[in-house]
Amino acid sequence: MPLSVLRTADAWWVSTPRGAARIDTEATTTAELLSSRSEIVAAASATGTVPVEELDLLSPVTTPCRVVAQMTNFRSHAKDAGIDPATVPLTFFRKSSASVCGPAADIVRPPHVTLLDYEVEIGLVIGRPIAVGTEITPENHRSFIAGLVVTDDVSARDVQLPQTQFYEAKSYPSFTPVGPALVLLDEDELARFDDLRLRLWVDGELRQDMRVGDDMIYQPLEALRSLARFQDLAPGDLVLTGTPVGTALSAPPKPIEIVGSLLPAAVKWRLFFRRQAGNRRYLQDGNLVEATVSTDDGRLDLGRQRNRVRFAAG
Repeated sequence: MPLSVLRTADAWWVSTPRGAARIDTEATTTAELLSSRSEIVAAASATGTVPVEELDLLSPVTTPCRVVAQMTNFRSHAKDAGIDPATVPLTFFRKSSASVCGPAADIVRPPHVTLLDYEVEIGLVIGRPIAVGTEITPENHRSFIAGLVVTDDVSARDVQLPQTQFYEAKSYPSFTPVGPALVLLDEDELARFDDLRLRLWVDGELRQDMRVGDDMIYQPLEALRSLARFQDLAPGDLVLTGTPVGTALSAPPKPIEIVGSLLPAAVKWRLFFRRQAGNRRYLQDGNLVEATVSTDDGRLDLGRQRNRVRFAAG
């Protein structure tokens, strides 16, 4: 049975049909909490609860932690970027854990950013240490995943693209909303990973909607196996698994792309950003971004984020 763990400033909770029950634990980090499974199970059967909507929820993934993200990992997203999905390599980038925020926190656009984008993703929360050299197999890979979370890989495209690297553009504070829940799953439940559907709305308009099994290129087995070649992971670390089509950024038409490739870099980017400035799909001040991940039958539900966009004063 999935256990949906919630976090507030002063406590950990487990969501039940009756409301949120407080977990009797001294844990202050996600890693510590994951070693208290018996306390979580006990809380799930408690009678004393409070309404979940009365809780001021924080990210159930505490920081500091490692935040590792897969690059292009959905076929639809690759095609939208003008890339043949069959040629997409399995690659990663890092995000600062200072970018992690709660499921209802404001997404704050820094004053120098103009093209703010969204990417709903499934986050894998690591439950067991993975040292470099660990053998990750079809038989054991799910045992390293404690649970799943909804994440939004917010991106400053006008920083990301000219730099040709992702770290700064995806690491500003509030650029990784996480939660509302850390949904702890057993290995049989994790076997339904392909059935999960990612959805994201902006002001009620559905922008992204895709089932993992229809579109994901590299599964968690392949991601963890690759990471174990070069990257230690610890309990409480977060691995983002990519996003489907529907982001604001899209590849330019082929003729424009060909012409752009012939221009000096400064001229190319100036023209590209001038064109992108008219794209109203980029996040605007006051937009409400909502993201969910669940199976169509509702048996696995990671919950719903609701984050308001706020432009910081210049």
